[in-house]
Amino acid sequence: MISAKLRGAVAGAAVLLLASACAGGGPASGAPDSSATTQQETSAPAGTSAPSAADGVMTSDNVKQVAHLPRTAPFDGRDDINTDLAFQGDYAFQGNFGGFAVYDISDPTKPRTVAQVACPGQQNDVSVHENLLILSIDEPVSGPECDADEDEPAWEGLRIFDISDKSHPRYVGAVATECGSHTHTMVPDGDRLYVYVSSPGPVPDSETCPAPHELIQIVEIPTGSPQSARVVAKPDIFPERQRSELASGCHDITAYPEKKLAAAACFGDGVLLDISDPVRPKVLQQLTDTQNFSIWHSATFNNDATKVVFSDELGGGGQATCDSGTPRTKGANAVYDLVNGKLELRGYFKIPRDQQQDENCVAHNGSLIPVPGKDVMVQSWYQGGVSIWDFTDSAAPKEIGYFERGPHRPVTVAGSWSAYYYNGYIYSSDITEGLDVLEIDDPLTDPARKVKMDDFNVQTQKSY
Repeated sequence: MISAKLRGAVAGAAVLLLASACAGGGPASGAPDSSATTQQETSAPAGTSAPSAADGVMTSDNVKQVAHLPRTAPFDGRDDINTDLAFQGDYAFQGNFGGFAVYDISDPTKPRTVAQVACPGQQNDVSVHENLLILSIDEPVSGPECDADEDEPAWEGLRIFDISDKSHPRYVGAVATECGSHTHTMVPDGDRLYVYVSSPGPVPDSETCPAPHELIQIVEIPTGSPQSARVVAKPDIFPERQRSELASGCHDITAYPEKKLAAAACFGDGVLLDISDPVRPKVLQQLTDTQNFSIWHSATFNNDATKVVFSDELGGGGQATCDSGTPRTKGANAVYDLVNGKLELRGYFKIPRDQQQDENCVAHNGSLIPVPGKDVMVQSWYQGGVSIWDFTDSAAPKEIGYFERGPHRPVTVAGSWSAYYYNGYIYSSDITEGLDVLEIDDPLTDPARKVKMDDFNVQTQKSY
């Protein structure tokens, strides 16, 4: 979803959000605004088999919901939007504009809340590496600590936590980055962790987002001393400014360290990068699609890195772009084949189920389902729900399963923000409803159950 600073740059344009749900990163009414606070699992609700707002739930015959955890205090206010997910061992981590939560998923059908850390910040997209958890903050606040407020907006960037004790995550440091961090991407390198920071900008008269805005920033985090983290590079990965009229910068980068490749979605363009030297990424190819793409949002490689799926977040996540009046190639995914080192467009995919005109819906966060020899993804579509689709034939991708709720009432930005496959189950971070756990039973995807991962961060791909 686009940030407040990007929305400000296009105020009055068609990409404005339908509601103000994403306008602020501060604590919701009733949420603590002091230093990082955790709630322990003893106070957490048990998983249930039915969602808290089950109106109009629909699934394909091969998909079923096996568990649901609703939002609970301190993350149950109007502005406490659930965002991204990351996984490590038997734990799932969920970002929220109010902070982040840790869940025990040792039994995916009965997830348990282990901790909720109150640390307000817009986006709070989350990733985990060894004993570290990283949050993206994309709205200026008074300082890097969790008790920061919006009275003196002088800081935005990355927050770092120690998660060696999952029930008591501990704030250990932060790094200020120009224009903050809308999303971030980890590239591990021995005892150093490089983090690519993506953010829109610049913002006129801003202390934290001045012009010119470098397209990405690279933060180095020594894993043994994360408090020493610092920005080590600000590469301009374009030979010329990208074609977006919305803002400079990138929205999202997916790295595939094993293949020494990365794919960047930079609002107006897609970029293929060589990351053999992670501090000095080199542009291999720059893509544009002025006919069909509005906001290049994210990218996913297939397992052998012979394809890249780029998504278009037409409307910034707040518009109804999955209705019958929007073309099938807009607000969709584009499938590219990598041929002789160059990406070639093959086809588009969009969910085939028309949504109502008051349901915000567009291609959003997803991941591969690890089916050997096939190219299959699960993906969130906001109020379009969760879609499972096969792009083995790049020119003829097709949906094979889905889960979705009915329209959210009252009308607001809602639905699935992220949907990822991890060790046999699909986990969906629902903006307003909480955490859903789904299971797909299909001959095409059943082989994926044999693939076990030690951890999973969708923007740092690993082969299976």
